[in-house]
Amino acid sequence: MPRMRVVVPEEKPVLVEFTQDGLPGIAFMNGALVEFEPKLVFRWHLSVMLELEELNENGRPSRLEREMVDPFGEALDDLLKGPDPEKPNALFLARITWNTTRELIYRVYDAAVANRTLEELISAKSYPREFDYRIDDDPDWDLAKWHLDALRGIRPS
Repeated sequence: MPRMRVVVPEEKPVLVEFTQDGLPGIAFMNGALVEFEPKLVFRWHLSVMLELEELNENGRPSRLEREMVDPFGEALDDLLKGPDPEKPNALFLARITWNTTRELIYRVYDAAVANRTLEELISAKSYPREFDYRIDDDPDWDLAKWHLDALRGIRPS
């Protein structure tokens, strides 16, 4: 990979509410990534999917469920980004809650480091709810299109 100058933008939280398959969803997304370049540096798309258990009548997590999964998400955020905020290994893209799931999405520089971090959590059984994850090579950020379109105000389909 050629040498590139990367300026990591400060996160800009944006709330997006949506309906998919007739179910309400809520997403907290990082608006700073809409114009972020060079995207190629963070070519890996990481999705961590947690299965929620305690839900309200609207299908969203109860207060107790949020108190259980939110700290895990915050700790995972720190672990994935790494110790140097000037040179993080991951950029937060979105936290989506929909249909009994919580999805945490990142753009990653070094997939092996992120994979090792997640495997260590799994080995240590250090998580409040069962989760699955995928790391996909996505140099053109195609897997982030829905999220970036939503941030641009384009109605996601």
